[in-house]
Amino acid sequence: MRYYIISGEASGDLHGSNLVKRIRALDSEAEIRCFGGDLMQKAGAELARHYKQMSFMGFIEVLFNLRKIVNNLKYCKRDITSFKPDALIFIDFSGFNLRIAKWAKTQNLKTHYYITPQIWASREKRISKIKSTIDHLYVILPFEPDFYQKHSVKVNFVGHPLIDAIHEYSSVKKVKKDLNKPLIVLLPGSRKQEIKRMLPIMSSVCNTPEQYQYIIAGASHIDQGFYESNLKKPIEVRYDQTYDLLSQAHAALVTSGTATLETALFKVPQVVCYKANTLTYFIAKQIIDLKYISLVNIILDRPAVTELIQNDLNTENLSQALEAILDATKRAQLGEDYMKLEKLLGSKGASERAAKLIIEKTK
Repeated sequence: MRYYIISGEASGDLHGSNLVKRIRALDSEAEIRCFGGDLMQKAGAELARHYKQMSFMGFIEVLFNLRKIVNNLKYCKRDITSFKPDALIFIDFSGFNLRIAKWAKTQNLKTHYYITPQIWASREKRISKIKSTIDHLYVILPFEPDFYQKHSVKVNFVGHPLIDAIHEYSSVKKVKKDLNKPLIVLLPGSRKQEIKRMLPIMSSVCNTPEQYQYIIAGASHIDQGFYESNLKKPIEVRYDQTYDLLSQAHAALVTSGTATLETALFKVPQVVCYKANTLTYFIAKQIIDLKYISLVNIILDRPAVTELIQNDLNTENLSQALEAILDATKRAQLGEDYMKLEKLLGSKGASERAAKLIIEKTK
């Protein structure tokens, strides 16, 4: 069968790559084309467009890049029409994917949504778009089945694919230990807008205390000069080694997003950071109805990890929060919280379960 997968971010590329591997293992004749990234391409999908050409963060940034977004939508529709997929698979990236899904229904394409939009966090009315355009949904968070049931929508809970990704990494990767001090890793995000806002503050607390080594987990599509231009002091950047760094880390400063969950699954104490354009943040506050911003706290439904948001994210607060997670008592408590989190996320095998269901429901 022919599969077309659309993701628009680094996390979607990771989860998409594992899905591609499982589909290819289950369907020896699979032809897969994608909007994705290097990982999906390496897994065996033909790359139609790279996510770095599509990833815009925040309402203001989207407005400034409307022409690019419209052109990407037009190209995507033409490419899908030319490829003629048996299954059209969406991964997160809701602003783009729900527009393609609406069009896809007019073309009688079978639509699957793997890692569904976070409508439980904002704009719940989007459920009507999902009902009318998506044939099959595959959810990964433990509270999502109940949420969708409330709206009379049937979903398939497959567990979280990060469990697979980290288990696979841990089973095959042996990291060469080359650090002479305990490591504090900085994860400033994968978009330039995020890095520009987060990295100056993150780097401002580095080298205090001096008994630690600090390294930035760099994204391959961001050049080193961009990182360096946003640093308060020189810090080493290591590209495409996020899991290598987390597997050795003593603590981490993490931009809110999938990375908070990855850090927790590596059992690394963390401080969660978030700062957006002022207008973007104001708009978000009007439509997002959540007590917490990090997936760790959202899933546990309590403030297990410290979140520093918008004006609270400053050098003084971040320095104090970092010092707190270096304390043995706090670290022990976080360890217990992380174990509870992992249990809630379900057993490994999410990517394979999703692949099996997609194949079964497409035939």
